[in-house]
Amino acid sequence: MTINKLLNYCIAAVWLVNGLFCKVLNLVPRHQQIVARILGEQYAGLLTKTIGLAETAMALWIVTGMFPKLNVITQITVIAVMNVLEFILVPDLLLWGRLNLIFAFILVFVIWYNGYRLKLNQAH
Repeated sequence: MTINKLLNYCIAAVWLVNGLFCKVLNLVPRHQQIVARILGEQYAGLLTKTIGLAETAMALWIVTGMFPKLNVITQITVIAVMNVLEFILVPDLLLWGRLNLIFAFILVFVIWYNGYRLKLNQAH
């Protein structure tokens, strides 16, 4: 197994855990609190589960390997937008407060490096 494939599975696991376990199964209620504060209390449960299903779908998309460049761009965009919004609107609900943004951008770098640098090196 190449480092690229191993990283793909690790990145997919991050999406799966955050989507399925934290949001859909509501094992980490803080996620629903974040959604409630940003998007409103009334539909927070439904929206949190919908976001969780989308994140679970992202994990499956990563594992399939379909449209890898679009996948990388989508992941980076979603992570950047979501974390900047949380940084501004709900830093008190984040696991590491405003430091979450640093961890998010480390993940963004790993996704970019894996999707563009390692994948390109593997092709040559």
